[in-house]
Amino acid sequence: MPPRKTNHSKAERGHRISVLLADDHGIARDGLRCLLETASDIKVVAAIAGVSEALREIERAAPKVAVLKFEMNGVTGLDATRIIGEKAPQVGVIVLSDQSSPTVLRRALEAGARGYLTRESSGEELLKAIREVAEGKRYLGRGLAEGFVDLYGGPRSGARNVEGLTVTERNILRLVANGGSNPSISKALGLSTRTVETYRLRMMRKLGIDSLAALVKYAIRHGIVPLE
Repeated sequence: MPPRKTNHSKAERGHRISVLLADDHGIARDGLRCLLETASDIKVVAAIAGVSEALREIERAAPKVAVLKFEMNGVTGLDATRIIGEKAPQVGVIVLSDQSSPTVLRRALEAGARGYLTRESSGEELLKAIREVAEGKRYLGRGLAEGFVDLYGGPRSGARNVEGLTVTERNILRLVANGGSNPSISKALGLSTRTVETYRLRMMRKLGIDSLAALVKYAIRHGIVPLE
């Protein structure tokens, strides 16, 4: 009988997800590292204790995903997320927080985070979030997305605005809400970056949306991206 294939066969060919961990509590940081190293498709390239070290290691190791504690040594992970977005937009940031407030979640999304988990989340959920973010998707911890939509706008019966979008605008909305940058969307859709930006601005004006958090909320509310 031939051996069973693993769920992460890409890892056997060397295609592992490179991850940076940043947490100023040594025990928590070591625990996260041990958890991630049990997954055959994930490789921890750095585990450090502060924001400045995280930025240096991101430049050196070029991880696919960065997992950041919400606050380290008095500096918020949101500030680090903004800086990473400016200097290394290809890195998908997942914020680990003690807070489940939809307001804090909104701030994280506006800062550029592609994933957000509370520290009560299971290890399996963190692994899932890393895999989703590594694929260019967005991941919000269980229960967080529902609370976010409840606070910033629940389901509506009418969807005339959605129906008014072109196919290209819908595709861009879906990709943006899943964490895509203009260059990655350009590559996915075969359009120039300038064209994607034009479509994106026109779409947001059409929908009356002026922020990334509102765009994500809109996409979730209308079923364009799933509640995860």
